[in-house]
Amino acid sequence: MPNTAALQTEIKQSSLYSTIERHVRESVQEANGVLFIYSASAPTYLETQIRGILETQPGVTFELWSGNEPGSYAVLLPGQPLDSVHFQGLLLKQRIQEIVGDLDLHMTLSSFPEQGELSEQVLKQMEESAKLSPSGDIHIFTRQEFHSSQSRILIVEGDPAVREFLQIRLQMQGYDTAVTDNGISALELIESWNPDLVLTELNLYGIDGLPYIHHIQQLNVKNTPKIVVLTEQRVEQTISLCFQSGVDDYITKPFSPVELDARIRRCIH
Repeated sequence: MPNTAALQTEIKQSSLYSTIERHVRESVQEANGVLFIYSASAPTYLETQIRGILETQPGVTFELWSGNEPGSYAVLLPGQPLDSVHFQGLLLKQRIQEIVGDLDLHMTLSSFPEQGELSEQVLKQMEESAKLSPSGDIHIFTRQEFHSSQSRILIVEGDPAVREFLQIRLQMQGYDTAVTDNGISALELIESWNPDLVLTELNLYGIDGLPYIHHIQQLNVKNTPKIVVLTEQRVEQTISLCFQSGVDDYITKPFSPVELDARIRRCIH
């Protein structure tokens, strides 16, 4: 039986993203800025304040919507290239904090088609990025992240803390992610979800190690995903056999998040 609350959230999200996408598609402007604002501690009047600040800006037209959860807002700025959207974001941040004080404020912004073709997936990633970005930061959603947002990564990790860290880290890099904690469900997800890359531990429940890697390679899928092993196993023979089996990269724990980012980008791009 489907989760009714999750289904309603998904419908609401799709409605917001499709509304923004429709406005951009119908716009006669060459550039369309999009700005997501998030604050977990947002006062009830924050939307009114955002609207009032934007209305005082000469030559600025905008559309403003409530986001997909409390404290989240989406702004469309027709005719605004990236530099102008960034300026408006800085101005909003300054004015809001003058009014509300030490508000925990997060922003993500971009301009389309300057940074790529707008889609619901890109908008979803931007809103999620605003929520996850460090407090006070203005995150600029770049062309590189736009390309990353088209890529899917399946995270297969038994440790809940590591799994959560990897998902948050990769989502902030712009990837669409799915997670599982065992090899059997990983194989099922690869067939149904078609990830571009599988980031996986070798020590897994159900099926693990080299047999698990062989199963991934033998799945009946249109495009076999790249495989990056992230594991505590440091035995040279295991590493060698993994590469012989078609693994694209092998990273041992503990690992550097920055190095992980770079090696995943290299595999996907």
